[in-house]
Amino acid sequence: MVKPGMWNGRFSTRTAESVQDFTESVEIDRHFYRQDILCSKVHVSMLARQGIIDSREAEQIIEGLEHVQAEIEQGRFTWRGDLEDVHMNIEHRLTEIIGPVGQKLHTARSRNDQVAADFRVFVSERLAEWDQLLVGFIQVLKQQADRHQRTILPGYTHLQPAQPVTLAHHLLAYVQMAIRDSNRLTDCQKRIQVSPLGAAALGGTTYETDPEYIAEQLGFPAVFQNSMDAVSDRDFVLEAMFCSGLIMTHLSRLCEELILWANPSFGFVRLPEAYATGSSIMPQKKNPDTAELVRGKAGRVLGDLVSLFVTLKALPLAYNRDLQEDKPCFLDADKTVSDCLYIITGMLELTEFDSERMRQATTAGYLNATELADYLVNLGIPFRQAHHIAGQAVAFAEGKQVGLEGLTLEELQHFSPLITEEVYSVLDYESAVARRKTLGGTGFDSVAHQLDKVAQWLAQKGRGSV
Repeated sequence: MVKPGMWNGRFSTRTAESVQDFTESVEIDRHFYRQDILCSKVHVSMLARQGIIDSREAEQIIEGLEHVQAEIEQGRFTWRGDLEDVHMNIEHRLTEIIGPVGQKLHTARSRNDQVAADFRVFVSERLAEWDQLLVGFIQVLKQQADRHQRTILPGYTHLQPAQPVTLAHHLLAYVQMAIRDSNRLTDCQKRIQVSPLGAAALGGTTYETDPEYIAEQLGFPAVFQNSMDAVSDRDFVLEAMFCSGLIMTHLSRLCEELILWANPSFGFVRLPEAYATGSSIMPQKKNPDTAELVRGKAGRVLGDLVSLFVTLKALPLAYNRDLQEDKPCFLDADKTVSDCLYIITGMLELTEFDSERMRQATTAGYLNATELADYLVNLGIPFRQAHHIAGQAVAFAEGKQVGLEGLTLEELQHFSPLITEEVYSVLDYESAVARRKTLGGTGFDSVAHQLDKVAQWLAQKGRGSV
């Protein structure tokens, strides 16, 4: 006797246990039980509204689904691997509770459009959570930037000292990255929130369904336009995971700088002890393990993205079982992004920046050489010539082991007789920063303007300064 199952009307031999174990996905997709029940309730409401099933039957099914959800959330639900997935586990238990009427739930739909709908709802909800975590991250960066509007440190190119900048300006660069990440998530939702319910297995359904009603009830502004695309599309997952990859890349860049700055050779930051670790053998160590792990986990998330790309690259239309592999990739990326945003925000809130050490570092590396060149340009010397003169002055000062500001006026005039005493105010590092008033520059006025714009953005997100 063949064991009763979803397709045993066609099959005369039961599924091998090894195949059953290999194909089941319930351990993964049980994460979507709430979304599955939501989509089922909306679907059955539509069936009753369209007269496809009786309204009393719809009420029974909805009450039964709510009973199943309560069992799951109270830990009383038994998940069965032989029922393959979250959908059949819930439908089977529903039928046990309310009887044969539960078997009407699957009218006018397939697991193909069902899983696509569940997953879209789940991904949409998770991206909304990422966005909230990003806003919190931006708030903390802004708080630190507010405190350090006049803290000066070296700005680097090629990891070599380049020009003096403010710490606020440096931190606000990461704010801009995070704002773009947040805006990307908002835009991504437009393509996630497209309801596929009504596409059925791949060719639509013969029942007079109302996909627009389902989309409206799910809070989705759009419905599928092609049933084959609806059940096989996973662009929305790829796009979400691309967003996760960019978020992690930005966090990794920040962590790399914090790791460098925490090194005593820099000494720019003191990481909070609660977010650092020690050594089992070297008593003096204070290791930036939290930042290192975030940096390392960026590779993991990017690997998840590539894995899903490879899974999708050669799939014919429409649904294929390969698509079962989309969920582990996203779940891993989701947990990693959420955890990393949470932990980095907590660490940054308690991080202390050593303003004096940063200021001292600006005196090494001739960060005011560009100031000398610009000063000469303002005296009427062509920039290329001014650049050459400034370079000669740097080489001379380097030989004397002093900064440009340590050269005498006579020594500076050796390179250009046009130089006057005024040059020393130009070579002052704070003055060099202050003069960069242009849009987006590191000047104090410009940074204050940037902070105002970030405050406006946070207010629009409903999360003003804390």
